[in-house]
Amino acid sequence: MSAQHDLGLPGALPERDRLALRRWMLLSIVAVFFAVAVGGITRLTESGLSITEWKPVSGALPPSGDAAWAAELTKFQQIPQASSTHAGISLAQFKWIYWWEWFHRNVARTVGLVFAIPWLLFMVQGRIPRALRLRLTALPLLTLGQGALGWYMVKSGLVERVSVSSYRLTAHLGLALGILAVSVWTYSELRERTMAERSEPVATPRRWQRALLSAAVLLGITVLSGGFVAGLRGGRIFNEFPLMGGQVVPPGYGTLTPWWSNAFENPAAAQFHHRLLALAVTAFVLTLAWRSRSAPLPQAVRRAVFAFGAVITTQLVLGITTLLLAVPVPLGVLHQFTGVLALTAALVATQRAMASGATVEAPRDVVATRPARASAPGEAAAAV
Repeated sequence: MSAQHDLGLPGALPERDRLALRRWMLLSIVAVFFAVAVGGITRLTESGLSITEWKPVSGALPPSGDAAWAAELTKFQQIPQASSTHAGISLAQFKWIYWWEWFHRNVARTVGLVFAIPWLLFMVQGRIPRALRLRLTALPLLTLGQGALGWYMVKSGLVERVSVSSYRLTAHLGLALGILAVSVWTYSELRERTMAERSEPVATPRRWQRALLSAAVLLGITVLSGGFVAGLRGGRIFNEFPLMGGQVVPPGYGTLTPWWSNAFENPAAAQFHHRLLALAVTAFVLTLAWRSRSAPLPQAVRRAVFAFGAVITTQLVLGITTLLLAVPVPLGVLHQFTGVLALTAALVATQRAMASGATVEAPRDVVATRPARASAPGEAAAAV
């Protein structure tokens, strides 16, 4: 990134605008994290189909009075899930799952306002720089699309299915990750570059930029594969590790036709692929973290790579534990939350590498032998 487009450099933006935009992005990130966590609880408690209508405005208010609650329960009893997963549900039990879905939808409405209101104010005030205008304008539009996609997902479980489509669930998750990615990247981009960082004698080599970008993409694919595992209830089978059903490749792996549908519709295959991807991306990131100790990297990039390695290791351990315990709700939600946190760490590390990147790839012999610069006392804390 050239200096004139590095929004973290002094003078690139009015300081007041830079801080305001950064606070907005931080609030947006927190809102998306919260929405993902609540969505995970809604899914794991089988609450997502309890509200059978989409009322973007009036639906913000809950039922009032016994007659209204009875009417909602009657509507729910018309869908297939009511006679299977929730067979014999009482009004008190129905209220429990209804409140979770109602809360989830209102969290989604709040997230939409978090993106839309600041964007409108900043645009009217002319405080969004041209370099960010298209990107930040996309955020409230994507959030609006996320609400519509959420209802499209719910609709898939109201007529013939007892759960929502795993394709639509994963698409819903993927759009949430896209919104998060834009917010995290922009937040990191607006981070002030300290004097110590600006005086770094080394830049991030192109091959390190490519490696971190590849790790972030691979992690994103891994998280999306988890969406198929969740949609197919694949975490509740083969609750053992490292084998599945006593085999490396689980029984029933390729039973569907056409063959490619197994990855998206076969619970055993979906879990197997998710395991392989998780192990591969963790090994890749830990290798990068190990090699970064002596690589010619700016200190801010090295610290971000270490953080990425720590979070993804935690995520792998948490994922295995969640699987072995057959996905209890608290661990299932925590696993989903930590997966999003790992993707955030990947994006921060990649953005910092890109921002401090070398414009020309250094020769491999130089990259291999050039010693890492030692940070001065207190410099590490100042650059965070």
